[in-house]
This record gives sequence, C-alpha cells and structure tokens, in this order.
Amino acid sequence: MGRAKLGGVLVGDGAPVGVIGALNVSPESFYAGSVHRDLDDLVRAGEGMVAAGAVAVDVGARSTAPYLETAISDGEEAGRLASAVARLAAVLPVPVSADTAREGAARAALDAGARIVNDVTALADAGMARLVAERGAGLIMMAAPGAPPLRPDPLDTVAALLEAGLARARRAGVPDEHVVLDPGIGFFREAEGLAWHEWDCRVLAGLEGLAALGRPLCVGVSRKSFLGAVTGRGAVEARLAASLAATAVAVWNGAALIRTHDVAETLDAVRVAERLAETRRR
Repeated sequence: MGRAKLGGVLVGDGAPVGVIGALNVSPESFYAGSVHRDLDDLVRAGEGMVAAGAVAVDVGARSTAPYLETAISDGEEAGRLASAVARLAAVLPVPVSADTAREGAARAALDAGARIVNDVTALADAGMARLVAERGAGLIMMAAPGAPPLRPDPLDTVAALLEAGLARARRAGVPDEHVVLDPGIGFFREAEGLAWHEWDCRVLAGLEGLAALGRPLCVGVSRKSFLGAVTGRGAVEARLAASLAATAVAVWNGAALIRTHDVAETLDAVRVAERLAETRRR
C-alpha cells in the first residue's frame, strides 16, 4: 500500500503498524472518556498515550459523529483546537494531529504546532488541500458520504470517494507520500438496502480491496456504534473488547495505522494481529 511520512512518522510498507491516540476537547463527542476540557488534564492524557506507545496524538474540537447534532461555529472550533494543540505540541515527543474538516481550524492548529491534519471529509473544504500542501503537513484523509454518490457495493463506494480525494490532494500539490487514507468506518448511515452496521462490517472485512489505491490505510473502529449493533452493547463504555477484535481484523487485512481511545490495550491487539499476519505471509 505504499509508505507515508506523517509528521516524521513512517507508516506502511514494512513499517510497524502504528497506533494514534484519540483525544477531544469537545463535550459533544460520542465517547465521554476521550473528552478533556481542562488542558492540564488533556496533557496528562496525551502523555499517558505516548507512554503506552502511541506514535502520534490526534485531538478534535468538534464531534464529527454523523448521528449527533454537534454544530459549533468555525471560530469556536478553531479556538478550542488551537489551545489544545499548543499545549500538547509543547510537551509531547510525538506529532500532534488536528482532527478537523475546516480550513480555518486546521490553519489555527498548524500555527499552534500540529504536524498532521485528519480530515474526515476527504478535502471537501476547497482550501484544505492547498493549506496542507503549503505547510507540508501530513494528511489523514477519510472517505465520507458525498460526491461521487453511494454505490451498491461498500468497497466500491469507499474506493471512489478516496480516489476523488486523492485527486483533489494531488491537484493542490500534496505529495502522495504525505497521505494516509481512512475508509470511514461509522460514517455511512444512508446506504439504500443495506443496514449501516452491515456497511461497516463489509468494509472492514474487505479492507484488502483498497490496496490498489497505493496509500497506507488508517482505520478507526474504537468504541463505534457498529460494534454496539453487533454485540448488543449499547453503552460506549462497554465496547472495548469489541474494539480490540475489530482492530485485529483491520490489521490482519492490511491496516497500517490504528486510531484509538485506548492505546495500551489496542497496541497489544495490534502486535498480536501483526505477528500472525506476518506469519501467514512467510
């Protein structure tokens, strides 16, 4: 799937599978355990993730869960994100990633010290690709419903959306080597004739089909609602075991980077799945 460099971190093509820790300063986020409004508490959480083995820390200031009403202004998101990134970047020995789909918030985060942008809309904001190119930032680009429209097959849809995003990035001058792709687990809720949780299961099971895109894959399954649908565990707090199982499948099927709320536990699952996948290839 090629190799990328995200803020100096090598991802894919023989590099060990990495784990990126997920933090939030947005009270709207779906998992309260990831939210740290107090910046001292945020720093402690980030330091704990790094100590547990995270290769980067991703921080968001606005929930992107598609089933939640989480609208806040551009200015509020930018302010929250810049403050959080500045504190984390000042002390963490790993790159800080800004989880945002808005150019203004991304610019504020990069000014504050972020080295990666995690865009869950595949560069829908026209200025985002230009900003990433200008700053030489790493880019995690996620497939999300939009243009082109949904197709009957989930993998076909995800591949088409990511191809379109890659084309936008290339036109703006973002090097492929700075790009990692995310299949958007949890974001497709409107597929006709297919339950949303079945969509996620099919994408995760067929992840190897995205190898033709030529970029490393980042997968985020941590505590997501499709796991609750599969296991019957409605409480987000009860989905750790399911998250680890889905993580192992993602790594087995070729994921090069895993985004998680639970770094230590996830890293154990990653290393076991990685070793088994390596053994299979011998």
